[in-house]
Amino acid sequence: MEDFVLKKLSLDDAMIFALHANNRKIWSNLTDRFPHPYSLEKAKDFIKLTHIPVPTQVLGIYIGEEPIGAIGLHPLDDVFRKNMELGYWIAEPYWGKGIMSNAIAQMVEYGFSNFDITRIFARPFGRNIGSIKALEKNNFLLEATLSKTAFKDGKYEDELIYAIRKT
Repeated sequence: MEDFVLKKLSLDDAMIFALHANNRKIWSNLTDRFPHPYSLEKAKDFIKLTHIPVPTQVLGIYIGEEPIGAIGLHPLDDVFRKNMELGYWIAEPYWGKGIMSNAIAQMVEYGFSNFDITRIFARPFGRNIGSIKALEKNNFLLEATLSKTAFKDGKYEDELIYAIRKT
């Protein structure tokens, strides 16, 4: 596995961030809030948004000085306020190298240390085996399988709900 760090995204990195994010295979595994095509302007807008909350909720995944993806915790409110949803993506050349599994481990530790939460969950599509494996390596448990609840790219997808609880 290549060495990586999680750190705040920089506007200086928007171009390479957009180049990595502008991949239909990445888009196909995420909600439609993740744009495709992924333009330089979309990258700049996203990076600016990541700088607003304190503590930071979204971090870039960097190898050296290059951003190769992002990982974040998204808060819920009302009666779900003790939960955060984990979202992430990584550039295709880095798939299957263990980077995301380790990034998830770091983000879980960060989340439980910096936010008043007791549960972190993720909702991969049922066909996203790589994401499922990365979550299971980090002791996320499958809480639910919802059949054909997501509609992505003209097809219905199963939604899996994986979660880990603060111990």
